[in-house]
Amino acid sequence: MEAAGQFDYIIIGAGTAGCLLANRLTQDPDKHVLLLEAGGKDDYVWIHIPVGYLYCINNPRTDWMFRTEAEPGLNGRSLIYPRGKVLGGCSSINGMIYMRGQERDYNEWAALTGDDSWRWEQVLPLFKKCEDHHGGKSEFHGAGGEWRVEKQRLSWEILDAFRDAAAQVGIPNTDDFNRGNNEGCGYFDVNQKRGVRWNASKAFLKPAAGRPNLTIMTGCQVQRLRIASDENGKRCSGVEFIGGGRAWFAESMQETILAAGAIGSPAILQQSGIGDPVHLHQVGVHSVHDLPGVGDNLQDHLQIRSAFKISGAPTLNKMANNLLGKARIGLEYALFQSGPMSMAPSQLGAFTKSDASQETPNLEYHVQPLSLEKFGDPLHDFPAFTASVCNLRPTSRGHVRIASNDPLAAPRIVPNYLSTPEDRKIAADSLTLTRKIVAAPALQKYAPEEMKPGAQFRTEEELARAAGDIGTTIFHPVGTCKMGRNDDTSAVVDSDLRVFGIAGLRVADASVMPTITSGNTNSPTLMIAEKAARSILKTNAKLPQQRYSS
Repeated sequence: MEAAGQFDYIIIGAGTAGCLLANRLTQDPDKHVLLLEAGGKDDYVWIHIPVGYLYCINNPRTDWMFRTEAEPGLNGRSLIYPRGKVLGGCSSINGMIYMRGQERDYNEWAALTGDDSWRWEQVLPLFKKCEDHHGGKSEFHGAGGEWRVEKQRLSWEILDAFRDAAAQVGIPNTDDFNRGNNEGCGYFDVNQKRGVRWNASKAFLKPAAGRPNLTIMTGCQVQRLRIASDENGKRCSGVEFIGGGRAWFAESMQETILAAGAIGSPAILQQSGIGDPVHLHQVGVHSVHDLPGVGDNLQDHLQIRSAFKISGAPTLNKMANNLLGKARIGLEYALFQSGPMSMAPSQLGAFTKSDASQETPNLEYHVQPLSLEKFGDPLHDFPAFTASVCNLRPTSRGHVRIASNDPLAAPRIVPNYLSTPEDRKIAADSLTLTRKIVAAPALQKYAPEEMKPGAQFRTEEELARAAGDIGTTIFHPVGTCKMGRNDDTSAVVDSDLRVFGIAGLRVADASVMPTITSGNTNSPTLMIAEKAARSILKTNAKLPQQRYSS
């Protein structure tokens, strides 16, 4: 095994969190940082063209190609489970929607961890710090930061009509989902810059890449963390990994930070012998630290895709299903970086309550001027729109567990969608609400006709089963290394994101969320990384400077 050198900090994963961490931790020129990424560079052209997510998801060049186990709640179906395998991670293949969630989410984290620094009023400045909002600096938004937030560069008649229909059933119009309560309906803001995807690699890693104290290694698969024990307890001393056909060991003098995401981070911990010892024994991994919560508490947003055939309005189905339409789309993007090729996967959003008992909106709609049988299939050849709705705060909990002691083997992913009565009821209620919106006067001139799930499903039980037939992940896995109090035996990290019982080891990505945010999870992950960087630098500010060898 070859020595890769000694570093103050080793960051595992150059995704959304890892790119920001690399930027922040190398701002001190005396701190040497190694950033390890298992995927490649973000130089694939379809990463940068917004509609290119169609060619990045389920593509082994940019996606880990994971699948869930067969899900009882989905009537035995297994789903693709996209995770970014490239610099920028999921920010290079996701839907580009800028969404923070709700004030209540962060106040709940503060209550669960006993740490008020996670409250909304405390984390809002962290969101603003890295933000460059199209509206400029304000009470709720930042300007001049690295994370560009823009309005979308197109609108659709049918989406405007859906927004008007939503207002007619009590969901008001809004121009900003990010003030703490995202109730309302409007077009999503997106992480783009002049019609081009703005991923974490461009925003945070590129400005830091030229710093002499940052070493970036791509194509490097972590085998395990090396855990040392002495009279002071256990400590993470470094990382063993494979890169360029060779085995390496890199030593971390201060901290190792896992930023490999809600699937990768628990898998690396488990491969390193950190987790439930019974499970580790079953897969042939020697247990070095008993931490049973590793990999548990998996939460995700399940989107239920209702589709409606219409007439009298243009949709992407017709535009993209003929050569002339495709040529016009391509030309518009080439000349103006606008039009359908600049589209995020979902353009119009709505947040509302499934019933009056909900404290804040617990449903999110992603509405699209298109329809297809399933992701990866061609668009239908008739005009239609899709109104996907998801339960923002599911009570179902799943898990991620390595399947063997081979670090290259895909882990077993078990989300347990729709496994609780509450989630099944909300699924049925959300489909009923979708029908109510579509039946509102503003949409009637388009003669909407329900294709999925189909008008034959009427009762709560029938609708819950139909949700299992058409539901799919919206790619928001979180929670598998959750933070919590010292006496919470299911917690993996404390409120400073330090792994319980192992010095020099933190997790800083979506896996630390104790509960999922009420919206898209990419920008909350950035906030977590920003907060982690601040804590890391404060913790290590007074440590003596290290000598380095290579």
